[in-house]
Amino acid sequence: MDIDKTTYNDLSIFNHEEEYSVFHHINFTTSVGGKEWLRYMLSEPHSDLEKILSTQQIIKIIKSRLREWPISISNGTLMVLERFYDTALDRIPASNDYFNTWLYKVIHSVDYGLVRYSMTHFRDFIMGMHQISVVFDDPSAPARLQLLTSRIKTLLQHHQLQELLDKPKGKHFTIRENLYFGFFFREGFKDKIYELMDMYCQFDAWYSMAMAVEKHNLSFPEFIDSSDPFVKAKGLYHILLSEPVSYDVELSPSSNFLFLTGANMAGKSTFIKSVGVAVYLAQVGMGVPAAHLQLSLFDGILSNINVVDNIVKGESYFFNEVQRIKNTILKINDSRKWLVLIDELFKGTNVQDAMKCSSVVIEGLIKIKNSLFILSTHLYEIGEDLRKYSNISFKYFETTVRNDKLEFSYQLKDGISNDRLGYFILKSEKVVELLENL
Repeated sequence: MDIDKTTYNDLSIFNHEEEYSVFHHINFTTSVGGKEWLRYMLSEPHSDLEKILSTQQIIKIIKSRLREWPISISNGTLMVLERFYDTALDRIPASNDYFNTWLYKVIHSVDYGLVRYSMTHFRDFIMGMHQISVVFDDPSAPARLQLLTSRIKTLLQHHQLQELLDKPKGKHFTIRENLYFGFFFREGFKDKIYELMDMYCQFDAWYSMAMAVEKHNLSFPEFIDSSDPFVKAKGLYHILLSEPVSYDVELSPSSNFLFLTGANMAGKSTFIKSVGVAVYLAQVGMGVPAAHLQLSLFDGILSNINVVDNIVKGESYFFNEVQRIKNTILKINDSRKWLVLIDELFKGTNVQDAMKCSSVVIEGLIKIKNSLFILSTHLYEIGEDLRKYSNISFKYFETTVRNDKLEFSYQLKDGISNDRLGYFILKSEKVVELLENL
C-alpha cells in the first residue's frame, strides 16, 4: 500500500512526540527489538489481501492465548544475553571436570561472575521460547506462524538445551553447570541465540498488536472483493481519543466524494483522520476502531491536512498547498484505488480566490471514479453549486451557542453547515473588548 511521509505525519501514525502517535497507542511490546519489529510492520501496510488476512489470523491466535504468553522473557533478559556475547571473557574451559571448573572460578572470578549471572537468564529465555513453540504450534495457523514455531523447535533440539529445560526454575546452577552451559552458549550456539532473539522480537510485535486489539476493543474489518473502492463503517472513531464520538460513514463509486463542512473545532479534522487511520490499520492487518468496517482493498492513501510553508526555499503556504494538490492529482490518475483526504483546502489565499480554486479542484477530482475523497472546507458558499453532481454527498458538524458558550455535538449530519462563528469566538475570548480598550 502506497503511503508517503506526509500522509504518515498527517495521520500521526508516527510522531516526533511519540506519545501522540498511533504507534505509541498500540505499542505493548516487551522488548526494544519487538518495538522495532512493530515499527517495521506498521511501516508496511499491505496491498495483498492474503498477507492482510494472514496477519489478522496470527493476531487472533495470539489474542486468544494472551494468558499463555511467556512472562519469563523480558527486555532485561535479552539485554543480559547480548551483554554475555559482547563482553570479552577469558575462554571458558571445554572440559567441565572439577579441577578446570574450580581453577576458572578462582583465577577468572570476574568472568565467572558474569557467566553465573547470565545462565539464569539463558534458562529463562530458552524456557520462554520453548513455551512459544508449544503454545502457538497450530496446524491451522498461517504459514508465517507455523514456519517460526517450527524453526524454534528445530533450534531447541540440543541435548544441552533439554538439560537446561529440565533444571527446575529457581534452583541454582552449580559451578560445573554454569561453565558447562556457558561454554555451550558462548562457543557453539551464539548465532542460533541471536536468531531465536530476533524471532522472539517478531512474536513480541504480534503480541503487541494482539494486546492493542484486546485493550482498545478493536474489531477486525471485513474486506470486500471489489474492483471499485468502497468503505462502509459503523461506529467509527479516532483511536487516540479517550472519549471519542463515533460516526457512520459510507463511500462508494456512486457516492465517492464527501463534502464536509462545519465550524473550526467542530470535529472535521478528527473525522477525516479517523477514516484514514481505520483504513490504514485495516491494511496493516490490525483491528480497527469501529464497531464494524467493510472496505475494498486500497492501493494507497494520500492526505493534504497539515501543509506548511518553507521559509528557506521561499515557498509560501499557498504554493505548497498547490504543489500538494498537483502531486496528488498526478499520483491518483493511474486507475488504482486511492483514499484521498483533504482538510481545509486553500487556507493560504483570500476567500474569493480560495472559492474559485476549490471549485475547480473539486470539479476535477470528481471525474476520478477509481478513488474515494473526503474534503473539508470552511467555504460553505461553493457547496450549493456542487449539488448538481450526484456522486458528491454533503455532511456537516453542527455547532450551537447556548448561554454564550459554544457546544459541539460532534455528530455527523446530512447537509451543508452555515455556521459563522469566527466573530463570536473573537468576542467570547475578550479579544474585541481588549481592542476596544486600547
